[in-house]
Amino acid sequence: MPYDKSTAERVRRILSARRDVSSKPLMGGLCFMVKGSMCCSVSGKGGLLIRVEPQEYDQAVIDPHVEPMQMGRRTLRGFVRVAPEGYPTDEQLERWVQRGIDAAVARSASPPKAHKRPRSRTSRP
Repeated sequence: MPYDKSTAERVRRILSARRDVSSKPLMGGLCFMVKGSMCCSVSGKGGLLIRVEPQEYDQAVIDPHVEPMQMGRRTLRGFVRVAPEGYPTDEQLERWVQRGIDAAVARSASPPKAHKRPRSRTSRP
């Protein structure tokens, strides 16, 4: 299912003043990245996928027209899905996109997590 091109254009207008934005097709939608982190996505299933900061998640999911992001059996607590009824005006859409911007910027500002390297299985002579 293709994403809603009209909503994608509305999001693009909101993000147009920023120089750190890119977009790319992702999982049937159009994903918008801010500072290299996903901000939001216009979904192929309808609606928006919005990144939210962890401390805002519980409040975001109780908003009308918002539900937790499900991927298979997992609930992704860093994202919410917003139905089109949740952003009929540009002001409402901008409020959601700004939440995604804030979360993406906060994520890109935090230091990367250290990954443990697997130990080499070669034996020493």
